[in-house]
Amino acid sequence: MTKEDIDASEAPLLDHLIELRTRLIYCVIGFVITFLASFYFSSDILHLLILPFKWGTGTDVSLISIKLLGVFLVKLKIAMFGGMFISFPLIATQLYRFVAPGLYKNERQALFPYLIATPIFFVLGAALVYFFLLPVAIGFFYNLAASTGDQGQADITLMPDVEAYLDFVMMLILAFGLTFQLPVILTLLGQIGVVNSDMLSKGRRFAIVGVCALAAVITPPDPISMIAMAVPLMGLYEIAVLAVRLLEKRRNRAQAAKDAANA
Repeated sequence: MTKEDIDASEAPLLDHLIELRTRLIYCVIGFVITFLASFYFSSDILHLLILPFKWGTGTDVSLISIKLLGVFLVKLKIAMFGGMFISFPLIATQLYRFVAPGLYKNERQALFPYLIATPIFFVLGAALVYFFLLPVAIGFFYNLAASTGDQGQADITLMPDVEAYLDFVMMLILAFGLTFQLPVILTLLGQIGVVNSDMLSKGRRFAIVGVCALAAVITPPDPISMIAMAVPLMGLYEIAVLAVRLLEKRRNRAQAAKDAANA
């Protein structure tokens, strides 16, 4: 700990409040701009979100709107979701720049990689939903509805409401994006010493149960969707165990070098 670190972490309360107001203004402006941009391109985004439905059904079945304001609400939800997602790097950067002066230099260096890893893992989770889970789940439910008209029974035509479909898609993307933060959270906890690799290794059985329960709650009620979430999460858990172990080794080497220098 140096004198520069101590001086950098001290500031009057009024300066903190002014700085917080400035960062919040930047966040609001960034969100408003990305919200308006997402609303402008909401029709194009909606067509992209409908693609997994066409992939899953193998047809050009159209979605319907059963509400007068249904399409407008869909565009509004897309703009909100797009605004939050696109503006997240700016918001995270402003949050980091607000708390950074109160951190020591080594703490700032340790926190910065997590700001980069968070959106990357969110995108990975969203990509898994978009390219695999949605087509599989939609195909399953579409074929299930189509099979009810066999043996001379009345046909059931699946015509999902566009607002309900969008809610379903956004819920899965958000759920997978957040659950894919597992290695980021565990590695951060390992960085600050809350957990260690031995603790995570011994808790693997409990992690498997928790991951399976979470997958059963979040995903649609079919085994393929649950497996599609549970398997990657367990892989991410193992990555987190490995990352925490590497952090511990690096910390031990640094401590050993420091002890040797003091000796």
